[in-house]
Amino acid sequence: MKGLILAGGAGTRLRPITHTSAKQLVPIANKPILVYVVEDMAAAGIKDIGVVVSPESGPEIEAALGDGTQYGVELTYIPQSAPLGLAHCVLIAAEFLGADDFVVYLGDNMLQQELRPLVDRFVAERSRQLELGDSHGPLPAAQILLAHVDDPRQFGVAAFDGSGRVSRLVEKPADPPSDLALAGVYIFDDRIHEAVRAIAPSTRGELEITDAIQWLIDSGYPVMHEVLEGWWIDTGKKDPLLHCNRLVLDTITPRIDGDVDDASRVEGRVVIEPGARLQSSVVRGPAIIGSGTTLVDTYVGPYTAIGSDCELTDAEIEHSVVLERSRIVGVHGIQDSLLGREVEVVRTGERPKATRLMLGDHSRADLE
Repeated sequence: MKGLILAGGAGTRLRPITHTSAKQLVPIANKPILVYVVEDMAAAGIKDIGVVVSPESGPEIEAALGDGTQYGVELTYIPQSAPLGLAHCVLIAAEFLGADDFVVYLGDNMLQQELRPLVDRFVAERSRQLELGDSHGPLPAAQILLAHVDDPRQFGVAAFDGSGRVSRLVEKPADPPSDLALAGVYIFDDRIHEAVRAIAPSTRGELEITDAIQWLIDSGYPVMHEVLEGWWIDTGKKDPLLHCNRLVLDTITPRIDGDVDDASRVEGRVVIEPGARLQSSVVRGPAIIGSGTTLVDTYVGPYTAIGSDCELTDAEIEHSVVLERSRIVGVHGIQDSLLGREVEVVRTGERPKATRLMLGDHSRADLE
């Protein structure tokens, strides 16, 4: 079985971070989201993986992941000229995928549930039906992952027939047939290639994966489904990303590989990465402090991830994500924040006292 990770798109909901970085490389607990996806596929035994990238994000993603050797996989990069839909990604990846079964995984989604049980179930069910013979009907052509959501109108939603099988998929319905939404992981056999060639673009000009799956159903090909166990988060916005960061930090194994002086305290589940230094500072977990980062007279509170090579002096921060090479000096009370790479947040003490800002497009400043 092969893998197909969808890592294109402009990431408009995470601007200004995504003006200069791919949204799939924003870190959760100091590890890029895309790395979690690759590792999940590798753990499921999927070693041959295509990564669909945009012209803007492709070079950065390829530089970050390389050829996949460090993750025990082989990565092939597939450029998508414009964001023309998830089914379009399958269409342009046809040569790479060939006749193999494959998993499609959205590169900015995070799942608590591991991929392996989903893959094993799809393989086992198809093997079982092959043993039973043709009298039991066609083999399942796909397996979709569904999750209960509070507002199904924002998602592609599944409807079911009297026997509990998926009968219909509806994209962002005004009157949802269920509260079970497509959760960003799909398994297909090669019949999906005929489906993506057969469908037409939607009103928004994209080839929708829901339409391709509906084509399979209408053609008499069974579509299996699995209801997600645990959480599922689309990290494409700041608040869900921070929530995901909290969930992952809750699972970290504490370790201190950096330098912590006698005037500092480390409390709870905390990771201090190699080369990090704490001077007269407090870190209260769950939290992670990246390699080469220096904390001086600083408090880092729960659910905070500080990236590598940062400098925090006389600062207080909690429930936040700070990317690498950023600097916070003399600023207290930072919380629920996402700071990009090489950001400076400082309080100079100069008079007259004033708030001085330099913000890029689509920025937001929430001041006391």
